Amino acid sequence: MAEDKNNLIVYCEFDDGKIADVSLELLTKGRQLADRLGVKLEALVIGDKLEGIENQLFPYGADVVYKVEDSRLFPYTSNPHAAILINLFKEIKPQICLMGATCIGRDLGPRVSSSLHSGLTADCTSLEIGDHKDPKTGKEYTDLLYQIRPAFGGNIVATIVNPDCRPQMATVREGVMKKEVVNPDHKGEVINLDAKKYVNDTDFVVEIIDRHIEKSKINIKNAPIIVAGGYGVGSKENFQLLHDLANTLGAEVGASRAAVDAGFTEHDRQIGQTGVTVRPKLYIACGISGQIQHIAGMQESAMIISVNNDPEAPINTIADYVITGDIEEVLPKLIKYYKKNSK
Repeated sequence: MAEDKNNLIVYCEFDDGKIADVSLELLTKGRQLADRLGVKLEALVIGDKLEGIENQLFPYGADVVYKVEDSRLFPYTSNPHAAILINLFKEIKPQICLMGATCIGRDLGPRVSSSLHSGLTADCTSLEIGDHKDPKTGKEYTDLLYQIRPAFGGNIVATIVNPDCRPQMATVREGVMKKEVVNPDHKGEVINLDAKKYVNDTDFVVEIIDRHIEKSKINIKNAPIIVAGGYGVGSKENFQLLHDLANTLGAEVGASRAAVDAGFTEHDRQIGQTGVTVRPKLYIACGISGQIQHIAGMQESAMIISVNNDPEAPINTIADYVITGDIEEVLPKLIKYYKKNSK
């Protein structure tokens, strides 16, 4: 397997017969990074009933799909999945490993990086390949993974590099990267791995007897229009104005972290670095100042309208249209004119 070393690998989450969206998003990004580095893009799927799963992965550019199938490997438990990654990575020595910043990725990533002494950057908002010169030693490095994320409460955007330890590991939230089929006819190699070679029976000490997953009732991730409110909305009562506008437009209501923390609306609606990332056709930001963490979650919206009584609000710099005024006055007018003109 010597020729298969130093590639880029994506840990792909698998449940209910399909690969998680965040994993496909990371394969899309991984394909770009692998092309830049001139290496293979590899995918790793661990679970049960994996027959044909590679057909979900090849269109996103995977050159190699590693499959580890065992009835005990599904649902996810920490020790067995971590053991497989640790032992496989010692063997194939990937230079980069990407995984979703999901409850699984947040559990698995630190275990693997800690065991391999490789370091890990969580919640990256951007990934690039670039060079680095160590200011202390003067040593120069080429083709490192730039792991980019807001830091110090979002006051700066930090670029983190891992010059010497491998693999360079990063987690990314769902929706941050764009999911795109690279080539529907792309085919790669499937490598079936024997679970017993990588996992000890003692790793299966935890057995899941039953599990319940409550699906979110709010689907802002796929909404084409979002009306989002910030702390500037002022109250829970005023948030009803956003719901009124959303109902008129056939939109979903979102919120900034400040609005959620203030109790104006529920956490499931939170957009940004600590919420969900969205890419709607239209994003109407009401009373949102535009902290870097919020902008990270909505800056790829096709059109942004800002409604704010502060003409200097930072969000206005990325908005396509700015309406300066109080939402109590502006939103009822938007509703009135939309109804009048859509008949």
